[in-house]
Amino acid sequence: MYYILKSTKIENTKFMITFKKINNENDFDTALSRTAFVDFLHAHLEQFGDSIPAINKSIDFAFCKNGGLGGFLLAVYYTEKLAGTLVINNTGMSGYIPEHILVYVAVDPSLRGKGIGRSLVEKAIAECEGDLKLHVEYDNPAKRLYERIGFHTKYAEMRFIKQS
Repeated sequence: MYYILKSTKIENTKFMITFKKINNENDFDTALSRTAFVDFLHAHLEQFGDSIPAINKSIDFAFCKNGGLGGFLLAVYYTEKLAGTLVINNTGMSGYIPEHILVYVAVDPSLRGKGIGRSLVEKAIAECEGDLKLHVEYDNPAKRLYERIGFHTKYAEMRFIKQS
């Protein structure tokens, strides 16, 4: 399913971005395969990313595989070129923990600063019913973007890693 965002004027140029929402494996096609989607995320998340198996696990969760609770993926195109991708997982909770978590979002570095990342996150927010959370490292430059969109820090995340 493709959505068209109205023309947006940035830096005295007009451009059109389109979104593709991916709800299941069947929504991938020859223009955008699952492998290409995962590879894009893995390449463009850079030092803030995870392994290909971890990215695939989040997509399986979004597609209700292996006990996953659902979610969706978004791809954004700028002048018909893949410009960004995003993964949302449903948490199965509400009230005390938001209903959704933005797991991954990446934009092609050559297209950053054009508002594409912001448009992608705002489209994801619009597609979610209920609240949304994300994890971002303190030194990630995208943290400022998330704050401008309206995300705020309510808690410090702490993790206990069990040793095998």
